[in-house]
Amino acid sequence: MQNKTRQITIAGIVAALYVVITITPGISLISYGPVQVRFAEILTVLPFVFPGAILGLFVGCLVANAWGAFMGMTTLLDVIFGPLLTLLAAWLTYRLGKTQKPMLAAIPPILVNALGVPAYLFFAYGLPYWMLVLSVAIGQTVACYSIGYPFLVYILKREKNF
Repeated sequence: MQNKTRQITIAGIVAALYVVITITPGISLISYGPVQVRFAEILTVLPFVFPGAILGLFVGCLVANAWGAFMGMTTLLDVIFGPLLTLLAAWLTYRLGKTQKPMLAAIPPILVNALGVPAYLFFAYGLPYWMLVLSVAIGQTVACYSIGYPFLVYILKREKNF
């Protein structure tokens, strides 16, 4: 029971952090649209260690994208498909946790989002698919490897404290 409560708590914390980081004024300006760096994506490495983060990332992305759609910064397509891609990437990151190679943790969020997000942004904005792939891949790589990976290494060194 303690493990289940822990994972639900982690899910709630991750979801809340994802939303707050994404919609914070100033940061929100670069969190949406065809060219973006979503700093909340640093959290996408967490399923490598915490399975509860999978649900948290899904819910956080859903709420952040719904807020973005409400504010006119994104489309309904992002509200539907963004969280589903995040869910897939989080699950794959969790599966990679069994490898004990934290450097791999950022690969699923980068690849899934770089290939998936442009598929629906192409329809929303009419921009070239491969340009969007490059743009999303760069934004994801910046978030996941420059901040997310060091964050994961920090957590792994102190995992027993969590």
